[in-house]
Amino acid sequence: MLAIIDTGCANINSVRFAFERLGVIPEIITDVDKLKHAERVILPGVGHASVAMERLISAGWVDAINEFQRPLMGICLGMQLLCSHSSEGNIKTLNKIKGDVAELDVGQLTSPHMGWNNLNILKQHALTKGITNEQQVYFVHSFAHQVNDCTLAQAQYGQNFSAVITQDNFAGMQFHPERSAKVGSQLLKNFLDWRI
Repeated sequence: MLAIIDTGCANINSVRFAFERLGVIPEIITDVDKLKHAERVILPGVGHASVAMERLISAGWVDAINEFQRPLMGICLGMQLLCSHSSEGNIKTLNKIKGDVAELDVGQLTSPHMGWNNLNILKQHALTKGITNEQQVYFVHSFAHQVNDCTLAQAQYGQNFSAVITQDNFAGMQFHPERSAKVGSQLLKNFLDWRI
């Protein structure tokens, strides 16, 4: 069973519809106990990191995510919550993927970073199978994970930042694969096919 965690901080339907187009019917879960029955999990998120993190803590998701040993992927803010720390609210996050999240240094560019941007694949991995450099995905964010050895793909907007990250059974995509057309569909299929 593919589960999508509903913390009230994301548009769950767009993610659900994207998986349904791939022939998979996900279960939207609000009950922490259901996490243990999932084969793989999506943690979506939009909004402010400190608000979303507080919701995870108050609803009891933190221990459940810490104990989860099968594939779990964060999308957008959900990815940032899997990292070590966020400067958005100066908070400790889930610390499942090493590296900090900080505000993008966009220089003279507008913030947030919004729209289509190229991926630059740094490491070959099951999650990036079939994806090549210069393929584009859809971003909406103003904070980002700093590139490190957990980064599979990066993008550039004022600075280089992580677009796809992974550590152990956890992964994250800073962009919205559910809004990224054929490339996004391939990336979601890669997550469904990913074996730990």
